[in-house]
Amino acid sequence: MKKFVISVALVALLVGMAGFSTPSRAETGQVAVVFTKGGFIVGVGGGEGVLVLRGKRYPFTVSGMSVGFTIGASTTKFVGRALNLKGPASIEGSYAVGGAGGAVVAGAGGVQLQNANGVILQLSGPRVGAEVSAAVGGVTIRLKG
Repeated sequence: MKKFVISVALVALLVGMAGFSTPSRAETGQVAVVFTKGGFIVGVGGGEGVLVLRGKRYPFTVSGMSVGFTIGASTTKFVGRALNLKGPASIEGSYAVGGAGGAVVAGAGGVQLQNANGVILQLSGPRVGAEVSAAVGGVTIRLKG
């Protein structure tokens, strides 16, 4: 009976210790981006944005290109969240747009993107202009300064 009690106590201790393991350092920040895109066949775009994390603002640039059917020009003012941040620098990188690259269109002005750092951008906002697009491409985010 003592062996059983010691075994149960040991298992309970190990399970309790697992509950106290290092918490995930992933954070969520707020994002605002203004992105302008235009083109005929090849679409090119760019813009600026800001990440707000822990009350501090981190400005960044956005650039992108798409290849496929693109006609027209548009400006979109996105707002949303950046999930799984491990510090402001983790927002940097390439985000796939279209096809099987990790973008999910969530309506006329919404998108969800993911970069190689595991950061997920959930963005939505109104689009101004006229653009028809069935293109595959991506965007790159770089922090300023």
